[in-house]
Amino acid sequence: DLQLLKSVARGDRQALTRLYRRYHGPLLRFVQRLTGDIETANEAVNDVMLVVWNRADSFGGRSKVSTWIMGIAYRKAMKLSSRMQRWTQRFKAADWSEVVERSQALEGLTKELIERDLMYRAIQQLPEKQRAVVELTYYFGYTYDEIAEIVDCPANTVKTRVFHARARLKKLLPEMGHDTHE
Repeated sequence: DLQLLKSVARGDRQALTRLYRRYHGPLLRFVQRLTGDIETANEAVNDVMLVVWNRADSFGGRSKVSTWIMGIAYRKAMKLSSRMQRWTQRFKAADWSEVVERSQALEGLTKELIERDLMYRAIQQLPEKQRAVVELTYYFGYTYDEIAEIVDCPANTVKTRVFHARARLKKLLPEMGHDTHE
């Protein structure tokens, strides 16, 4: 990644294309989960890669390239999320017991898929900053120190956000029809 970024800094479009292909999926997923909108996420990923193209020479090497790129994505998503409020209406709590009953009635739908859907929807109800650290920790595997770099806050703040997010999820999941004791 570092060699690709250095090549991008020299104006190598093929290197940018390789970085884009490497990071498109993870960035899209991350930004979509933060903003709640796939179209917005697609635009944001393109914006992130434009920043990478224009600012590759500013990478200081104090972190991994992936941490730097995810940091750009995080800031872009936070800006977009603060401008749009429509995602809150789509992911507000609903009668989840009815959703689970209907889902279980569908042939071939497994308990794992239902739980994954409930977890996704529960995570969407977390405050943005908590949602971001949960995503980066559990879905992307970043360390607290790397997340601190991405979201530009101390590692202890990241730990606190994860703690509060987990506590909130433990409360939300039973309300949504998920037994947390299984």
